[in-house]
Amino acid sequence: MQPEIRKVVTYDEEVFIEGFKSADRPWRMFAVATVLKNPWAGRFVEDLKQKIQAYGPMLGEMMTQRMIILAGSGDVIEAYGKAAVVGLNGEIEHASGLIHTLRFGNFYREAVGAKSYLAFTNTRGPANAPITVPLMDKNDAGRRSHYLTIQFSISDAPREDEIVVVLGGATSGRPHHRIGDRYQDLKDLGHDLDNPAAV
Repeated sequence: MQPEIRKVVTYDEEVFIEGFKSADRPWRMFAVATVLKNPWAGRFVEDLKQKIQAYGPMLGEMMTQRMIILAGSGDVIEAYGKAAVVGLNGEIEHASGLIHTLRFGNFYREAVGAKSYLAFTNTRGPANAPITVPLMDKNDAGRRSHYLTIQFSISDAPREDEIVVVLGGATSGRPHHRIGDRYQDLKDLGHDLDNPAAV
């Protein structure tokens, strides 16, 4: 059981000047997007598990390999995330199903040596819909310098019966980050760093 893939799109952005000031080193954000036929389009399917388990590992492995090639190595990826956009003849659940399985995400997580969960979005839209991939530090979810967003679109995707599945990454945080990390906020507010909900 193979996903019907129409095309794979890569996005690669390299920033030399950010906020009127040169970056100490180029700031790169990049993504791999796979456009595939939605196997559940146009109908309600109670059990999505079979296709999720079949497609997840194939997409996860193939897309992770392409991300590592884009980056040069898994080690240089500091921030990461994922996204899916389902076409108008599909459910949000269809987008969620293909990216919210360890059979998909664990390939990427292991390849970059990550500890944090993958930040995500799952949306529905027509061709050329915005694809928004939130990123965060692969090992420290509270490191605000690595709260980033990749945004791009594909002019002919998703078609009504397609899903776009995306992995994103960055080689660093924002070049001139200066808003601190959430740990200082917690400390200033008198919260226990080990239990942020406690006052």
